[in-house]
Amino acid sequence: MEFRDYYKTLGVERTASEADIKSAFRKLARKHHPDVNPGDKTAEQKFKEINEAYQVLSDPAKRKKYDELGADWERGASEDEMRRRYAREAAAQGAGAHGFEGEDFSDFFSQFFGGGGGGFRTRGGRGFSGFDFNGEAMRAPDLRAEVAVTLAEAVHGTKRRLGLTAEDDCPQCGGSGMIGREEKQGKARVIRSAAPCPTCGGRGVIPAHRTLEITIPAGSGDGTQLRLKGQGGHGPKRDLNGDLLLTVRVEPHQFFTMAGRDIRCALPVWDYEAALGAEVTAPTVDGKVALKIPPGSQTGRVMRLRGKGLPARGKELAGDLLYELKVLAPMDLTAEERGLMEQLAERLKSRNVPDPRADLLRS
Repeated sequence: MEFRDYYKTLGVERTASEADIKSAFRKLARKHHPDVNPGDKTAEQKFKEINEAYQVLSDPAKRKKYDELGADWERGASEDEMRRRYAREAAAQGAGAHGFEGEDFSDFFSQFFGGGGGGFRTRGGRGFSGFDFNGEAMRAPDLRAEVAVTLAEAVHGTKRRLGLTAEDDCPQCGGSGMIGREEKQGKARVIRSAAPCPTCGGRGVIPAHRTLEITIPAGSGDGTQLRLKGQGGHGPKRDLNGDLLLTVRVEPHQFFTMAGRDIRCALPVWDYEAALGAEVTAPTVDGKVALKIPPGSQTGRVMRLRGKGLPARGKELAGDLLYELKVLAPMDLTAEERGLMEQLAERLKSRNVPDPRADLLRS
């Protein structure tokens, strides 16, 4: 199997941080995604390689192993790992928790991988059937992915077509990575030797690219994590499939920002609207709304439309739509308008209106 330099695949240095690796992956994934390059086999292959590299380098344990062992990183499985692999093999072939006859796993491991002893008798049907070393089958791993949505889609919900590259248990070896060669002796079967599975090359898993139609529920804010049962790695049985953990990312908006489940907007108003009070037209995620500005409003005042933020979802209450006022003074006044402003200024002075900077000037 050809060794791939995962750091080179993602275009990062070996000292790259987790954030650098994630950033590089997202940039390359957007560029080579099959949905962006329909029918382009080269882009599809590149996308698979990028995902493979990210699956390893984004996992601290896998990355450490990869850095230490290089091309042989996947062969450096410990006895515990082999124990898990053969537990999956047992589950794949419907075995029960029968254990061994007179020997523990270390003895079997030694015999099976060249330690001598003349083979090992099993109680099951074929291959490694009958073994369940830990008393239970291994569940396939979960997958993680992100999906970007607009603010409107976060509010109302939407659907997405998502391409995933996963590692599924090999159907030929059931995830064990090995194929046993056995012979019959009387009513028993004896395992004489084993070899790496030709389908998966001894890895126990095979790459799988699949496309999912997913629903983003209304009220999914930035960072919301959705769990799609059974859509992660595929195990030997359907109930042993992993889950897909999908993180929602809300794309930046031109006018609105997110604050938890609230949606905020900076709303400009003229000084005379703020002084006299007015009914102004304000934007919403869906369109427009008439908003009453109380007389004497100042910059920074917040107007609240309750329940008009992100909708309620589960135990999370609906957010609000918040408008923060920004009072502006008119520019390019005509001579007549300037004269009126000067008259207003004189009248305010004659009424001894307090200096707005008085607090700043106190020593």
